[in-house]
Amino acid sequence: MEITGKIIQVMDEVGGTSRAGNAWRKREYVLETQETYPKKVCFNFFGDRIDQYPMQVGDLMTVSFDLESREFNGRWYTDVRAWKAEKAGQNPADVPAAADPFGAAPSAMPAGYANATPADISAPAPGESDLPF
Repeated sequence: MEITGKIIQVMDEVGGTSRAGNAWRKREYVLETQETYPKKVCFNFFGDRIDQYPMQVGDLMTVSFDLESREFNGRWYTDVRAWKAEKAGQNPADVPAAADPFGAAPSAMPAGYANATPADISAPAPGESDLPF
């Protein structure tokens, strides 16, 4: 999923050690959409992605994220985990164009007929056809 808006709050980084003994860290951000009725969405980056996508208050960003819910002691908690962020409104000229998945369009005339005139191309005689039926 993706959402675009302005970063209105950057929380302090938090971290700790998992039960398995691995260090972890995360940082939460609040994004406000730029709609008629703006919505605020709190999301987080986990681990090295914090450094990979630095953001500041006031940045207009497009954030790609996954939603995940988990149960703990009979209650459900939902996590908005971001995995990519980029400045919104980037100049399209800066983004490389996608390759044409279908290749170039075929030529209208076969190679041997490129300069042919109608007199050079013979039509089958009436009653003759190369169709098998």
